[in-house]
Formats: sequence, C-alpha cells, structure tokens
Amino acid sequence: MKFKHTLINALLVPLVAFGFDPADKQINSIIGQELKYNLEQKHFRLMKVDDDLSKKAFNQYIEKLDYGKQFLIKSDIEKLRQYELEMDDMLKSGDLKIVKKSIDILANRVAEVRKYEIELFKNQKFDFKKDETLEHDPDKRKYFDNSKELKEYWRKALKQATLNRYITLLEDQKEEVDQSKENKTTKKDKKNETLKQKNISVDKGKVTTIPKQKEEEKPGPDLKNKENGSLIGLSENDLLTKARESVRKKYKRFFDRMLKDRFEDHAEKFYNAITEIYDPHTNYMPPKKKEDFNIEITGSLEGIGAVLSEDGSYIKVVQIVPGGAAWKQKELEVDDIILRVGQGEKGGEDVDLEDMRVDDAVRYIRGKKGTIVRLTVKKADGTRKIIRILRDRVQIGESFAKSSIITHSKTGDKIGYIYLPKFYRNFRNPYDPNATEDVRKELRTLKSKKVKGIILDLRNNGGGSLPDAQMITGLFIKEGPVVQVKNFNGYMQVLKDSDPGIEYEGPLVVLVNRFSASASEILAGALQDYKRAIIVGGEFTHGKGTVQGIYEVGTNPFMNMSVDNLGSLKITVQKYYRITGASTQFKGVTPDVILPDSYGYTESREQDLDNALPWDEVPGQTFEIWKNQKYNIDDLRKKSEVRTKDNKKLQKIAESVTYLKKKRDETVSTLNIDKLKKEIEENKKINETFKKTDPSEDITVSDYEDSLMRNNPTPKKVDKKAWKEEFDQRRKEWVEGLQKDAILEEALFIIHDMLS
Repeated sequence: MKFKHTLINALLVPLVAFGFDPADKQINSIIGQELKYNLEQKHFRLMKVDDDLSKKAFNQYIEKLDYGKQFLIKSDIEKLRQYELEMDDMLKSGDLKIVKKSIDILANRVAEVRKYEIELFKNQKFDFKKDETLEHDPDKRKYFDNSKELKEYWRKALKQATLNRYITLLEDQKEEVDQSKENKTTKKDKKNETLKQKNISVDKGKVTTIPKQKEEEKPGPDLKNKENGSLIGLSENDLLTKARESVRKKYKRFFDRMLKDRFEDHAEKFYNAITEIYDPHTNYMPPKKKEDFNIEITGSLEGIGAVLSEDGSYIKVVQIVPGGAAWKQKELEVDDIILRVGQGEKGGEDVDLEDMRVDDAVRYIRGKKGTIVRLTVKKADGTRKIIRILRDRVQIGESFAKSSIITHSKTGDKIGYIYLPKFYRNFRNPYDPNATEDVRKELRTLKSKKVKGIILDLRNNGGGSLPDAQMITGLFIKEGPVVQVKNFNGYMQVLKDSDPGIEYEGPLVVLVNRFSASASEILAGALQDYKRAIIVGGEFTHGKGTVQGIYEVGTNPFMNMSVDNLGSLKITVQKYYRITGASTQFKGVTPDVILPDSYGYTESREQDLDNALPWDEVPGQTFEIWKNQKYNIDDLRKKSEVRTKDNKKLQKIAESVTYLKKKRDETVSTLNIDKLKKEIEENKKINETFKKTDPSEDITVSDYEDSLMRNNPTPKKVDKKAWKEEFDQRRKEWVEGLQKDAILEEALFIIHDMLS
C-alpha cells in the first residue's frame, strides 16, 4: 500500500482555526486561482490545470474521501462522477460543488454504518472459532457493489477490532501480573535486606524475632481492581466484555468525528487532490497545517521526536528525529504502526488511533517534558508491543556530528569514524554550530590521531542544508562542481567547491541506506562521481532529488489581491542532478558495494510515492577524477560478497528483510482466535531471533569523549553527578551501538582492502 505523504511531527502544538469562513465561495476562489497560477507557472512540471488533470484529480479525491474503502459504494462514486471534468473549473470559481455533495453522501453512509454497528454489538456475539478472514489492504479490495456488501465488510471489521483488542487485553493482563510478581519480589528482597541490616534473622522469608507478618492476599477479581483499571483477576469473559466496550466506544468516537468533519477538512482534500497530481511533495497547507509545518522544521517543542504519516487507516512512523525521546529510547522504529496511546506508566484507558487523522493523533502523543506516553505499536512482522517513552525536548547536540576511532582485532587498522545524522545550519545565526565546521573539527581530530582511513556514516540522514552538502564535499576534493540545480523555468545552476584546500586526503568510505536522502545523496553522489570515496550500503538511497518552496496564499502581487491567513502552498520548484548529469530523483544513489539493508522491507522510498517526479538526465559537467588513490571496485565488491556470505550477522539482516517483506505482503488477517494466537507467538519467536545482536568483541572503540563532550557540554546549573551518570550512559550506548553494527564491521574490512 502506498502511504499518503503527509508528514506531521509528533512534537506539534494545538491547531489554530481558519481566520475566515472556509465554505465562502469568494475565499475559495482566491485560494483556487492562486494555487492554479503557482502550479502552472512555478511547479517544476509546468503542467496545465485542465480537464485531463481534473480527471486524475477526481480519482485522487475519491481516494482521499474514503481512503480505506470502508463507506462508499459504487453508486455513490457514480453520483460524484458528474464532477470528474469540473475539478479545474471549481478551482477557479470557488464553488466546490463536489465537496458539498461528497459531504452529504459520506454522512449518509457513516450514519448507515453507525446504525448497523449499534445493532451488531447489541444483538450479536462474535464467533472467534469460526474460520473467517478479512483483507485489510484497500488497494486489494474494490468498492462495495451495494449496502449488503458494506454491512458484511463492517461485520468482519468490527469482529477483527474486537478480537485484536481482546488479544491485547490478554497480553496486557499477563504483563501486569508478571510486573506485580516482580514488584512483590523486589519489595520482599528490600525488606529482607533491611532486616539483615538490623541483625534480625531471616529464614526462607520468615522473620523469627518479630510476630509473623500477615501474608498479602492473592489478587482476585475484586471490584477495586475493576474500578482502578487493573486487569489482574479479570476472567476471559470479563476481558471480552471489556474489549467489546472498548471497540464500541472507539467507533462511536470515530463516527461522531466523521459526522462532524469540518468543511475545511474536505476542502483541503479537494485542493490537495489537485496539487498532488503534480508530485507528492506539493501540498496546500491551510493555516493550521502551516503552523504544524513550521514547528516540524524547527523541531524545538517537547514530545517523542517522531515524524508520523497517515497510512490508510493507520498512523505510521516514517522518521525518528535524532536526539529526540524516541531516538534515545530506541524501541520505536520506522514503519511501526501506532495502534493506541495511553498516558503514564500504566493505568487509564488507551485511545485507539485507527481511522484517526494524523493531526488529531499527535494531540494524544505529544505532551510535557518528563511525562510518559504509552504507545501500543504493531511491528512490521505483525507483533504488537507496548513502548513507554519519557517525553523530552529534542537534544540538539545529539544530532550534531561526532566521531570515534575504531579498531578491529583481525585487521589492526586504526580507522576514524564520523557519524552525521543530518546537515544542520542556522541561517539566522552564523555563530551556531553547523555541519561543515563540525565535520571539519572531527576530521582534524582524527588526523591528529594518525588514523589510516575514515568512514563517514550518512545512514538515516534525511538531508537538510544544501550549502553544507556542497561544502562538506569540498573538504575531500581539491575543487570543482558538486551538484547541478535545475529550476522550473529551465535555468541550470552549478554549485561548486571553489576552495582548493583539502581537509582530508586519505581512504574514505561513505555508509548509506534507503533513508539517506536529499543532501546525503548529493554528498554521496559527488564523492562517488569523483571516485573520491567508496559508497557502501543497501541497494539504493531514498531518491529525493527535488527542492520545495513555500508561497503564502492570498498575497500574489500579480493577481491584485491581499488576504491574510489563507494558508500556504508548498511546491516543488527545483530538481537536483549529479555532475555526471544523472538525477538523484527517483533512483537515488547506487552504492559501489551493496550490503543487506535492515530497512530493506519498507516501501518508503521516493519511487513508492504516487506521482513522484521521474528520473532524467541533463548534460554533465567537466571535472577531474581523484588520483591520490585508485581502487579496483570489482575486486572490493567480490571480496565483500565472500565475507558477507560467511557473516552470520549480515545473513541475519538479509533473512530478516526477506521475512518482513513476506509479512508485509500478507494482508489477509484471520478472524479465528486460535490461529491468531499461534501467528502472534510464532512472530514473537522469530522477531526475538532477528532482534538479538551481541556486541562484537573484535571491535574496540576509543577517542569518543571529546566528540561527545563538544555536543553535550556540562550545563552551568546542574547536578554534576547526575549529569556525569547520564553522560556515561550515552557513552556506553554509543560504544555498544558501534560494536553491534554489522554493516560498520564490514566497512572496516572494506577499508582494510582499500589500504591493501
């Protein structure tokens, strides 16, 4: 399933309302005309807003209207088809007839389903022993022929929701019981330790010098447990009742929200059905979304530090922000589906996020620093896991460049390692840290330690400042072109390194994966084209080679209008090209040496998005190939392939990717409880096998204190003991992370081959 490319950071602030009536025809005419002008005149594709585009936008709008194919039947779509060639006309006139009609149709279907849901929970009990299945991928389902098919789908959907909730409650109950036993054991041990300190004899838990303490009663199905939300002691029938009630409440909220959907929500779908035909990164953002976008860019608010997206009916994690709470906690991963959200360590009723808008979902996920959010997530292999994250501000220092010296016992080479999570720069304050100067510092530090080679890690680096990609390339080459940028009007600009100085001249390996994007691809592509570095990683990088600009709607001087607060248009205006002339768009960068990619199962590359701009070429530039070192890439590749086949860690990654791809394509779910329980247990066992990674005893990590200290200086007012403990913990995690990294270990062997 291709996910909707609407990225919202889980650090968002409360939404603000439109400053105007969104149903006003004149207002919509102003918005529509300005969108049309910018799309036709400034978008890289320079495509006309006409009947042909209207036809494509109509299908996009229907998908947005009912993305899960849960409500509309074919006759509903036919009623809306009368507007199929009028989307472009409505954009100009502001009379959004298709929006008004679709609101009425959808409201009637939601009311119909809601009535059926009430009857179903009132009069029917689900048979979880019956062999039934449900296809949950809307791309593999068709729209319903009639109301009978609609009802049958919802019978199965509600049955599945109840079954999943029941299974989760059983798991939660087991976890709560285990935790209770652990707490009692801990409490008992502490008590015995206290008695020992007082010279009181303790034999098998019995105190001999004081009256025998009354043993705690075993937990039972008492009223108190039911009232405080505890699951301990509840029978399976109690849990099933609780599951039914939870699902009933969830869908009541869901249907109520859909029936109260604002006109502006549907209008936004209309506008973006048109803009996204141009490409997935071109979007109209009403005022409330513009606020969200600004906060996502700054990344300065408190939360969990994750970027979320709507993926059909679900909320999916698409990025973990370096330095954020989730990044430090390490359990939440890209491609996780967040099913429910709770507050605190335990207790309280969780909020179900299925079928919830992403901007509504983040209201439950964000929160004050120091509070705990409890996420129930579905992993890529189908297993469910409860993840507790302590909310915190993004620690900016964690996203800065840092380095270490790494030595492998089998090679003995002293290799420098630089980790660059993103290309950062504060354009408003030149005195703030920036990626180029920080990488320069790390290079100089490593050179002073006499390293034989350097590994630059750009894995999971989603990009950032273009000037820093340009300047960091210049740290490794004498001078010359770095990247070509083509505007929507065809104007080509060549960004160059004009400084003949070279910061580092030795052997260089660059690590990438499918989440290395944009500026990362520019740097990796340039170093590969100059034959300055050996690029190592998964089959390809992300493939985003476009640049977006932001235009405020309602302030176009060429249209004689000026209306405040009408939102903004994020529009693709430029495209990147390598100095050879090949675009980084769509295809990305193909590494010289390909290794298994831990995220190889994900469908999150640029080419997985609808309407992504295609790959193309422009004339290449003249540049001088690096001559200080020359490598036989075929030889390096063959030697790596031999090692990879014998490397159990790398083979485990490859097997994991194959398994997760298989699970991703299995979109039919069983509604039989015994089969589901068996699947869950099998998935857990396999998942534990793949996740378990021991640190390599062959890898020694040193010279990291200076780098970590630069990024995490001691605050002036702080408990220094607590700060040192936290710093030591970060250092420990840093070292263990490198020692567990099978890709990094192979990179050490590759750079040894380069030295040979």
